Amino acid sequence: MDKKEFVVLGGGPSGLVLAHSLIDAGVPREQIVVLEKEGVAGGLCRSVDVDGAPLDRGGGHFLDVRRQEVLDFVFRFMPRDEWALFDRVSKIRLRGMEIDHPLEANLWQFPVEDQADYLESIAQAGSVRGEPMPESFAAWINWKLGERIAQEYMLPYNRKIWSMDPDALGTYWLYKLPNVSFRETLLSCLEGKPMGALPAHGTFLYPKEFGYGEVWRRMGEALGDSLVRNCALESVDLEKRIVNGRWQAETIVSSIPWTCWIGCADLPAQVLADVNSLKNASINVDYSPQTLDSPSHWTYEPDESISYHRILLRANFAKNARGYWTETNAQRSKPTDGVRFHNEYAYPINTLGKPQTVARILDWAAGNGIVGMGRWGRWEHMNSDVAVAEALQVARDLMAKGAA
Repeated sequence: MDKKEFVVLGGGPSGLVLAHSLIDAGVPREQIVVLEKEGVAGGLCRSVDVDGAPLDRGGGHFLDVRRQEVLDFVFRFMPRDEWALFDRVSKIRLRGMEIDHPLEANLWQFPVEDQADYLESIAQAGSVRGEPMPESFAAWINWKLGERIAQEYMLPYNRKIWSMDPDALGTYWLYKLPNVSFRETLLSCLEGKPMGALPAHGTFLYPKEFGYGEVWRRMGEALGDSLVRNCALESVDLEKRIVNGRWQAETIVSSIPWTCWIGCADLPAQVLADVNSLKNASINVDYSPQTLDSPSHWTYEPDESISYHRILLRANFAKNARGYWTETNAQRSKPTDGVRFHNEYAYPINTLGKPQTVARILDWAAGNGIVGMGRWGRWEHMNSDVAVAEALQVARDLMAKGAA
């Protein structure tokens, strides 16, 4: 039996950063092993070469610039001079136009009659009128943003990306949506300029010569023998914390989907029921060689007659690239003879009761020497910079616990 202080499940950004952070904190490299089911580290952030240029096979991923601690860590493996800096250009297709994202900040780009439609709707929104906040997702979106933005953009977009009734989703995660001030929106339309704060990735970095997956590939290579590729989870002896019959851990760190534990460990009935209740969206990424005439880095498509929900114009951020790729919920995808990458685990879905469910799973895990972290360990949508920041903190917490 190969005894390890830490066995990390998953070689995506969370697992890679955690392993390096533990080594930085003084854990001997030979006391850490990262198990990755694919042949290359990086998880959803992996890149491949398609048609002579990089394509991010897990969908669009970019490095936000707002967390200095994250940048400092990432630049150790891919120095700053290997990254290009971009001011985000993202669009929404509505009413036959492409409007800058976020919509509520850029209604002034519509013709005056359309502006009046949206302004009238925002003025009547329940949140603006001081009405009580509803509990259902669809009602909440109408209450928050007004009926027109809800019906033309937010509700169809969410139906597309999740392929389920919006009212099966909780509202606990919608704090991320901005408050829509009728006064600010009106002033924006009158003055003909955007209002409000920039969204995530308002300014972002993307590799000059590679796809986004290159930095994670390098991070995996830097782990040497501590990264074991082509090694999916097969079994966990919970009592002895033995993984795949080979590695015995003092602590198991799981950054893989909890549903991958089913059949690999003797989960208690309640935990098994909780894990089975977790939902995720599978996404297909399809490549097209056509180069579109648009300045956008990516564009949101709420029209439900079109299968994909987002299009990424890689020629506008990847060097020497042409064409674009689309992201489509796998349930909505149409057959293709072109280049397609299927991502079974793309997005955790924020279903009703999910926070309580995940809390119970994590409580059980902690009692068994298991730590859940990252997008799948916490079953929470995290951009890669957030995942890195969390992994850095988890490493500090683990070291502090060990010192205590």
